[in-house]
Amino acid sequence: MKKRLANAFWKSQSKSLLCTMEQIAIFASGRGSNADRLCQLFKHHPSARIHLIACDQETAGVYDIAQEHKVRAIHLNLELRKNHDALLKLLEDEGITFIVLAGYLRLIPSTIVHAYPKRIINLHPALLPKFGGKGMHGIHVHEAVYAAREKETGITIHYVNEKYDEGAIIAQYKVALEESDGPKEIAAKIAKLEADYFPLCVEEVIQKLDTRC
Repeated sequence: MKKRLANAFWKSQSKSLLCTMEQIAIFASGRGSNADRLCQLFKHHPSARIHLIACDQETAGVYDIAQEHKVRAIHLNLELRKNHDALLKLLEDEGITFIVLAGYLRLIPSTIVHAYPKRIINLHPALLPKFGGKGMHGIHVHEAVYAAREKETGITIHYVNEKYDEGAIIAQYKVALEESDGPKEIAAKIAKLEADYFPLCVEEVIQKLDTRC
């Protein structure tokens, strides 16, 4: 009887811990530098952990990041990307409660957006609403910033809705540009901003969440 009561107690304690621990999925398309930083930050975090890394490319550096941090990785193949209900079920089966887009280049289906209200955030390498929208990613953004002769640029962290780069802005971080800065120099400045601020901003958003349980 005592053993049965003890087992019941620890089951209830485990459920409570799972309820308060956010299970994060990172969606990525490339080498995974930001995914790496997020994995490092949340490795022993009391409120959240990286549970899943999902990538739409068959071969990408982010799979190596997942292996290094012992995080489950999946390929978001064409079948999964087309079958939104199947993708949602996968996320629910994995217990995912929060999604971070870290260099993910595809539009998130409305089925997923509605299932995770204000629980999907994206990093964009410019100061939205400037230089956003479909096709505006990576070096394309930096080339556009350079062509516009902007005096400053930066990163935007925002909630995800059904349109590219139009969700409510959470935070922006800026950096001044010199006349001599070309797209490569701009990219380097943006990479530093991402390293300095993105993981900490994700952590801050998560710590303000109410538990689902």
